[in-house]
Amino acid sequence: MLSEAVRSEIATSLEEAYRSRRPVPRLTGQYSEIEIEDAYRIQEEFVRRKLERGAVLKGYKVGLTSKPMQEMAGSSEPDFSAMTNDLFLPEDTPLEIDTFFSPIIEMEIAFVLKDRLEGPNVLPVDVIRATDFVLPAIEIVDFRVEREPGFNIIDTVADLAACGAAVVGGNPRRLDQLDIRTVRGALVKNGETLEEGEASAVLGNPVAAVAWLANKLSEFGVVFEPGHTIMTGSFVRAIPIEAGDEITCRFDQGLGEVTTRFV
Repeated sequence: MLSEAVRSEIATSLEEAYRSRRPVPRLTGQYSEIEIEDAYRIQEEFVRRKLERGAVLKGYKVGLTSKPMQEMAGSSEPDFSAMTNDLFLPEDTPLEIDTFFSPIIEMEIAFVLKDRLEGPNVLPVDVIRATDFVLPAIEIVDFRVEREPGFNIIDTVADLAACGAAVVGGNPRRLDQLDIRTVRGALVKNGETLEEGEASAVLGNPVAAVAWLANKLSEFGVVFEPGHTIMTGSFVRAIPIEAGDEITCRFDQGLGEVTTRFV
């Protein structure tokens, strides 16, 4: 475990990475004693500083919820991060790729809550009752920590669970209007379908991902509030992007699609 002082220094180095546009060397390479709890505490301190500067907490992301994404990260469990208002970007608006470090794209379903949801002991039925509606979404995964040999989940968790931003669509569906387990989606890049999958790849059901996160966050004293948006994780492999790419994620069962462009 790291000392509180060292955790604070790492949070400062991540802040500096945003300002300088230079990534931080791999944390697990610099600090042999770093553990996953350290990573979450570093993330917590980083978010606390953002909130002190005027950012607003808008929701949370749970990642590595499908086997393809866990395999990509070398992990056997999901991860998570808080998401502030600056991480939610408008739909179908050109995004400057230089604002990111090493972005890749995931397709997800976002849950918007109408009721407070507090763990532990949250069950899927509690999530269903607390959900207002779901939306199609794109997560832009990004890495402010160098992906050097040995890079693992500890490095990503400290770095906001590698969350760069989210683009959430404007076509809401209630959970009683679809079978969310069997929602199928396609990730389309420049008109070509590169990945297809089913939402059941996310812990068997995206509802289970929200329940898992509510229970996990209770260990940190965190509660989901009405209006929070929960990104539930990708059910297909992420794909890399570059300037000029247009990304569309299409979902069936009336959930529609969401598009973003990189310039």
